[in-house]
Amino acid sequence: MNSKKFALALLALIVVIGAIVGIYYYQEQNSRELTLYGNVDVRTVNLGFRVAGKLASLQVDEGDAITVGQVLGRLDDAPFINALNQAKASRDVAKANLAKAEAGYRSEEIAQVRSEVAQKESAFRFAESFLKRQQGLWQSKTISANDLDNARTGRNQALAAYQAAKDKLRQFETGYRLEEIAAAKAELTQADAGVAQAELNLQDTQLTAPSAGMILTRAIEPGTMLAAGNTVFTLSLTHPVWIRAYIDEPNLNQAIAGREILIYTDGRKNQPYHGKIGFVSPTAEFTPKNVETPDLRTDLIYRLRIIVLDPDGSLKQGMPVTLRFADANLTEAGK
Repeated sequence: MNSKKFALALLALIVVIGAIVGIYYYQEQNSRELTLYGNVDVRTVNLGFRVAGKLASLQVDEGDAITVGQVLGRLDDAPFINALNQAKASRDVAKANLAKAEAGYRSEEIAQVRSEVAQKESAFRFAESFLKRQQGLWQSKTISANDLDNARTGRNQALAAYQAAKDKLRQFETGYRLEEIAAAKAELTQADAGVAQAELNLQDTQLTAPSAGMILTRAIEPGTMLAAGNTVFTLSLTHPVWIRAYIDEPNLNQAIAGREILIYTDGRKNQPYHGKIGFVSPTAEFTPKNVETPDLRTDLIYRLRIIVLDPDGSLKQGMPVTLRFADANLTEAGK
């Protein structure tokens, strides 16, 4: 009986020890710091002029740090100034034409047309009376048929000229048609757009920095004839800076967007940068692409993008870094 109690007590002790060991092992596994490796990834931008022209000057060189809006280079702007002046002159003409159409014809112009109507009417009356005389002479066989036809033709021509003069007077008294005024307004709008485009082209003869960064390459020199969009500088941006890293599938559940990460470089092993996970790829980056067995799933690796919160000039493109999750964060993620 005593031996039986002893065996039960021993078994209970073994169970307790096993539980303690299991709990310790579980905590040890979950508190172990996960280490990843990656590389610094910095965005670069190719800078060029939006218009074609002759490169007049460059204000920066490779390795120069630049700020937002800083002038980096200039094109010869003389052709663009001439184009702007021409566009402004065309706009002035369009404005004058519209004002003329809206105001209508001047009283002096209308009076002149009335005088023309009176002249054409007198010419018609004379041709009409001359035709009647010729008709009387034709009846008495005094003139030939050709003379009568010539008189009739003259009367018809005078009538047409008189009618045209009256139509012109009616037009001058009524003013321009609505369609003509609308066309004049459209021409002015087109001229305004031409001036705006010419001003923009002149502005684009200056190349300015879109953001802060450092000049990596200077591709050309002053005097070069450039097409629109030709690369002049390659700019390495100061922000954003991120880390490209990879994590395997067993630890994928620890890669949570927004999670804070410590970033170590070889030159600052005891002074980490700080970052957070900004992106976790939803698909595997490496083979095997098709998962057929549970064993193959452990070979899948997923890309991470870690945003550096406190970057400086020491972080260079492609620099290798070491990434670590804080113990507290790792334990919380495993819960």
